[in-house]
Amino acid sequence: MPTAADVTAPRSCNRLMATRRLRPDEAIDRILVAANLAESPLAWLVRRRLVTPRQFAASERLRADFMRAGHNPSVTMRWDAAPAGRHARGAPPAHDPTTARIAARQRFDAAIAAAGPGLSDILWRVVCMGDGLETAERALKWPARAAKLVLCLALDRVADCYRV
Repeated sequence: MPTAADVTAPRSCNRLMATRRLRPDEAIDRILVAANLAESPLAWLVRRRLVTPRQFAASERLRADFMRAGHNPSVTMRWDAAPAGRHARGAPPAHDPTTARIAARQRFDAAIAAAGPGLSDILWRVVCMGDGLETAERALKWPARAAKLVLCLALDRVADCYRV
């Protein structure tokens, strides 16, 4: 759980700096900026005081539940050891998810349900998948600068659900 000191000044050790063009799709406007690729969009918003510490804490709990529940996409094969069977030639027993994973999935589903059907899209894109606000606006076909307002409303509902 992040403290108030972590929210206002995130640690600088999580830095992966790169130079990016501000608008990569436009050849005319070639403004180069330094970007931290390891920084989440919510950390960027809370550092600029566009998101409250309560909303940031709720987003971190939602992201943690998302990861624990195993909703995140897998991009490679699993290298876990195969479960051992009871007999030398027997098939391994069916994989049973742990109670922590089930509880995280229930908390995540409850938080998304508390946000509502119109607000869960922005939560999934920005908090869980780490998309930026402009990317989420384009994907959802929303007007410019609408994602921040909708995200704040959704995070307030999630904070109420998590009792943050």
